[in-house]
Amino acid sequence: MRTKPLAGAAVAVGGALALAFSAAPANAQTATTDGSNVTHSCARPTKAGEMACLALVRTDVKQPRSIGRHADPSGLGPADLQSAYNLAADGGEGQTVAIVDAYDDPNAEADLNAYRAQYGLGEADFQKVNQDGDASPLPTADSGWATEISLDLDMASAVAPKAKILLVEANSASMDDLGASVNTAVELGATAVSNSYGGGEDASEQQADDQYFNHPGVAITVSSGDSGYGTEYPAASQYVTAVGGTSLTKDSSDRGWSESAWDGAGSGESQYISKPSWETDATGTSNRAIADVSAVADPNTGLAVYDTYEQDGWMVVGGTSASSPIIAGVYADAGSPGDNPASDPWSNSDSLNDVTTGSNGSCDIQQLCNAGDGWDGPTGLGTPNGTDAFKG
Repeated sequence: MRTKPLAGAAVAVGGALALAFSAAPANAQTATTDGSNVTHSCARPTKAGEMACLALVRTDVKQPRSIGRHADPSGLGPADLQSAYNLAADGGEGQTVAIVDAYDDPNAEADLNAYRAQYGLGEADFQKVNQDGDASPLPTADSGWATEISLDLDMASAVAPKAKILLVEANSASMDDLGASVNTAVELGATAVSNSYGGGEDASEQQADDQYFNHPGVAITVSSGDSGYGTEYPAASQYVTAVGGTSLTKDSSDRGWSESAWDGAGSGESQYISKPSWETDATGTSNRAIADVSAVADPNTGLAVYDTYEQDGWMVVGGTSASSPIIAGVYADAGSPGDNPASDPWSNSDSLNDVTTGSNGSCDIQQLCNAGDGWDGPTGLGTPNGTDAFKG
């Protein structure tokens, strides 16, 4: 598997906390994709405080530069996600979904509107700001994170077409800069904030939790990771909805779709964050367990994405980078969040599709790495079946 190096400015640890997260989970595995050829869009973390985006790009699917009027690109599109997850085609009205990523994607708005035009979603209500909330100056452009940004914007639009989309670009991939961007997104009125990045756990994450993610009344979603069994931060935060991953395929069932745990989805028990009171079904654990819910992430059943910044346009992308903005969009579809959106699926698990097959590795507590009835690590409580599980 090839790893694309970061382009642009060097990554520095900024801010007062100077968080010291390790480079990757201690028990992390190589992202598993059942034989398909994929590449990580961003480099893996190599220094303290640095996060990596979690987009996985298929390299064995060649898309045409332009798509015919009556054809669609390879990969799942908005209608597929709306069908699989029982969502309305006009959801998200009156809500703002924020996408937090590092560096700048110069083509973000144009690429998003190209994606939306392809699927008849209309022009986006879109705003892009830096981590201070200003339109300029923007961070250094980076091609790897630009692909992540395109994935996130496209998935939020696919699931919540009527929502306003706010892109907040951090100066770097440090937790301090990304965390400051989360705060900015909330200050600018986001009701759901998607974060498709992560790094290994460290005791200093407890400081980050209260400084960056404690926002009552705002749904904050975070990807669980793409390296199989093993925990990452900020997915381990007690204040966020940690989003795992599935493989999603059409079938002949009444639902029309089947899902199993994706073997690359991150899961596990946090080393440092205590178990929230509402996390009731993660038996055998004393600390925060990951994930809460899930959505499609397997690159083999990946999503169509449009990105032209040092890319050719249409591509197929997966990873839990896809599932986080999908779930953020579902929160937007559900309307204004309650006081503690992360707890809502735990109170309404009957309104989710329970994913009962698949595994993401080996572990001592089988529930943490094997899908089964009820809650499990790789897929959480399940995937959306409408919006009832995401209402306060």
